[in-house]
Formats: sequence, structure tokens, C-alpha cells
Amino acid sequence: MAAPDFWNSQSSAQETIAQSTALKAVVAPQVAFKKRLDDLLALLELAEESDEDDELASELKKETQDMLSAVDALEIESFLSGRLDSCNAIITVHAGAGGTESCDWADMLLRMYTRWAERRGFEFELEDAMPGEEAGISRATFRLIGRNAYGYSKSERGVHRLVRISPFDSNKRRHTSFASVDVIAEIEDDLNIDIPDGDLKIDTYRASGKGGQHVNKTESAVRITHIPSGIVVTCQNERSQFKNKASAMKILKSRLYEKTLDDKRAEMDKFYGQKGEISWGNQIRSYVLQPYQMVKDLRTGAETGNVQAVLDGDIDMFVNAWLRAGCPTARNKNIKIDD
Repeated sequence: MAAPDFWNSQSSAQETIAQSTALKAVVAPQVAFKKRLDDLLALLELAEESDEDDELASELKKETQDMLSAVDALEIESFLSGRLDSCNAIITVHAGAGGTESCDWADMLLRMYTRWAERRGFEFELEDAMPGEEAGISRATFRLIGRNAYGYSKSERGVHRLVRISPFDSNKRRHTSFASVDVIAEIEDDLNIDIPDGDLKIDTYRASGKGGQHVNKTESAVRITHIPSGIVVTCQNERSQFKNKASAMKILKSRLYEKTLDDKRAEMDKFYGQKGEISWGNQIRSYVLQPYQMVKDLRTGAETGNVQAVLDGDIDMFVNAWLRAGCPTARNKNIKIDD
């Protein structure tokens, strides 16, 4: 980067800067942790030489607990070493069996992931949404933009089950609803995927939404169908038909790349989980609001009774448990700090 001709090529320079930034994001937290460890060891030596045992022991215990949390986060990041883990994520939520209930549940999941994105510092972009007939959404596709967005969110791929007293049932009966979550990595533009024009069917239509200039007045929304695979992608979040088409093509390429990976790797389910039909018996996680309150991940056994916090986006415990389950050398979390 210090070379005199570094800026002769803007694209090459920006690519190098991006690589440098990504490497610094990996190294900097570990350097900071090493400094904290050195400070802790110095504090330990001071405690051994001092008569104020209680005060220093309390400080040592607090700092050690804080460092356990820090090393926990560093360890989770170390699991995200896959080729696509650092990419942005494209997530689609589909309502399943359960009618209006499932559409409302899909909308709740969309809100949960919106809040989770805010917690993790990811940028959230809604690409497409189809409202339900009475409430909620039938389907929604959105992007999470940020470092390791795909690495963290890939654990959410599967069927999610909700049990609650239905707000749409006048008899106040308990209902079970299902929604599926599909997660793919947003591949880089330089990945060579050649799609012949004859394999594409491109339709334009008026975007649905709350109205306003250009939104419902022009055919700006784009639907692209890949004829050989049957994959359909829609995008309507931009005012420009050209921009919507570009976004839809990027999503289509990502889906085709993911399909290629599925075809090549027989053990794909080992890493991404089997989604199956959006109905009973295929769920990866259950959210129970009645007759008791509990969220339980059926793959890892991770569970919590704080359902409201989970629905507000606090899902890191499930994401981290899934990442740990895929790593046989993961650290045992049941570490006690000895007084």
C-alpha cells in the first residue's frame, strides 16, 4: 500500500485495502486480548505481593470473568473459517403450515432477525416482501451486510415452530405454526457463473408497498426465473427497474452457487441442517409461549425461558451453540472461576 504506483489502479487498490481491513479485523482483537492477559498477569503478581487480598482478589475475579467472555467471542469467530463465512447473507423467510397464524409467525421471525442484525452491527436491507392475505407476510427476502454475516446466520437455516394462544382465534385456543428460514451467502461479483440469456425469463410488474412516487406507478419490480433449475427471484425495494434487476441477478447467482454446492457435497446437511417440509416433524427450533415459556434448539439442546428476549433478537446463544456443535475442539463453557 506504500508503493508509489499503488493508486494507479483504483479497483486493485480498493481490493487490497479491503483485504487489509479484513485481516486487521481478525488480528486486532487478538492483539488487544494479549495485552489484557499481560495486564492480568501483572495484577496477579501484585496481588501475591500485597496484603490487600480481598480487594485485589475481587478485581482479579471480575477481570477473569470478563476475559472469559472475550475469549468466548474470539473462539466463536475462529470457527468462521469457511470460504463463504465472511460474505454477506441473503435470508428468505417463508410462512408454512398454519394459514394466517404462520404468516404472522413469519412476520415475527422477520422482526427477530431485524433486531438481531442491529445487535450484531449488520446492515439490514429488505429485498422483497409478500404480505399475507389477512396478516403478517407470506414471504420476505432480505440481506444482512457485514463481516461474517453469513457465517453467523447460516445456523438459522431450517423450520421454526411456534406454539401460542392464537390472537386470531376468538375461542382462544392454542395453535402451532411453522415458518422456514433459508440462508445463502451473497457471492462476490468476480465468481464466474455464466447464465445464458436463454435460461432466464424476466418479468416486470408494479411493486407492492405503501405507495408513493414511482413505487406503485411504474413497473419497477423484477421477477427472474431460471428455467433449468426453476429458481425464482424477485426484487422490488429500489425505484429503478435496472437496480432491481441487478440485485435480483446477484441473488440468483448466489442461489445457483449454493445449489452447486448442494449437488457436489453429499454431506451438506452436516453443515447446514436439513430443512425439509415446512410442517410438523421438521423443525430445528421450537418457540413455546403456552402453556409454558421456552425456546429450545432441537439440534444442540440449547434452551432458555426468556422467550421475549429471543423474539427481540437475542439469539446468539443458539447461533454460538450450533457453531460449537460443529467443532469437536471447542472449549468447554462450563468453566468455574475459583475464589
